Amino acid sequence: MAPGFAYERYQGVYQRKLTDADSAVERIADGSAVALSQAASQPPELMRALADRARAGDVDGVRLYYFHAEEPMRRTLLQYELMGRIRPYSFFFQRAERELAARAEKDGIGKVVHYVPSHFSQASRLFAEQVPVDTFLVTVSPMDEHGWFTFGTNNDYTSSVARQARRLIVEVNPRMPRVFGHSSLHISEVDAVVEHEAPLPELSPRPVHPQERQIAERIAELVPEHACLQIGVGGLPNAVCEALKDREGLGVHTEVLTPGLAELISSGAATGSHKSVNRGKAVFTFAMGDEPFYRFMDGNLALESHPVGYVNDPSVIARNDRVVSVNSTVEMDLTGACNSEYLGGHQFTATGGQVDFVRGAYASRGGRSVMAFQSTARGGTVSKLVPRLSGPVTTPRTDVHYVVTEYGAANLKGLASAERAEALIALAHPDFRDELTAAAREQHLL
Repeated sequence: MAPGFAYERYQGVYQRKLTDADSAVERIADGSAVALSQAASQPPELMRALADRARAGDVDGVRLYYFHAEEPMRRTLLQYELMGRIRPYSFFFQRAERELAARAEKDGIGKVVHYVPSHFSQASRLFAEQVPVDTFLVTVSPMDEHGWFTFGTNNDYTSSVARQARRLIVEVNPRMPRVFGHSSLHISEVDAVVEHEAPLPELSPRPVHPQERQIAERIAELVPEHACLQIGVGGLPNAVCEALKDREGLGVHTEVLTPGLAELISSGAATGSHKSVNRGKAVFTFAMGDEPFYRFMDGNLALESHPVGYVNDPSVIARNDRVVSVNSTVEMDLTGACNSEYLGGHQFTATGGQVDFVRGAYASRGGRSVMAFQSTARGGTVSKLVPRLSGPVTTPRTDVHYVVTEYGAANLKGLASAERAEALIALAHPDFRDELTAAAREQHLL
């Protein structure tokens, strides 16, 4: 094949599929099942075009399936006046869904957002078996000379469901980083292409509070040499990454790649040199950060993006040694059970991949899962250690391993119920220990 022939061929295919956003969404019919990628890869121009159709009354009853909705989706498809014409089915509640639910409850109109409980590792299978998708919408990085895009920041369920859908529409954004691993998508797999340059949604850095630094130092003491890390987002995870910056030979196998983990990689602390699986690579299934972070990702051979069915599979997680998983929870009862998603009588967030990594880390040789949180909330007026959970069990008591607060750390494995209650009460704020002890006696735990 002569040089340049492939490029001209694929550019021809690209140009034939290139259209504008309004035309691209015209074929979405009433009652269609439309799936969206999540977080930084949600396509703002395609979402705007579909929202405009719904606002004009040109489409009705569209079932919208997705995880993590960021601000561009909140400003377009998740507008209160569109509810009904747009019917959100969310696997992960955030600010947008909470606002819609609260307003609908105030107006007495019932459900406008539908929450779908799921472990993140099961997402691709759930779509394949339970939600036949008519149209999938996603942002991708620009096509190369061989006809390949990449899914950039988001692989998760995106790479699988994009191929399961009857129709795939991509929004090409030059700001989307080009990422290696199992992240490629060929022009031949795409039905329509829309071009739109826009800043990617950013993860606002959260300040690290003194108590979080205390907790992070305790967690760092539990991280063995050459550990393989899974760490989430927020002030506490950032503090944990800071506490590990002087380590060597750490690995990364994480659900979400963040700026904190990127700093460990770029500093040389996390080289992946001791990993058993994907040695030398930081593995993730989606990523979110700021603009410098997205530049760090672009073309970085130290990173590999893989589908969530691989990254969050506990059996895959366990193939690496010394996996340390750090997660948090809304509240924990005196047996060690965690509610990590329900607050104030309402769905607040979601199960996500917490259980996937709690189980995968413990199954890893030398692995540890850590549930870490400040002992109180609402300015110290509410204890996060409670007699009984106020919502569903996200992580069962039988799965919880280490628990860390600013008052210490406890390994719950192998402890009897009374010993567990005593250990957890010792991790509570002193102001709440007497009432927790009384509650434990009432429940025959002590």
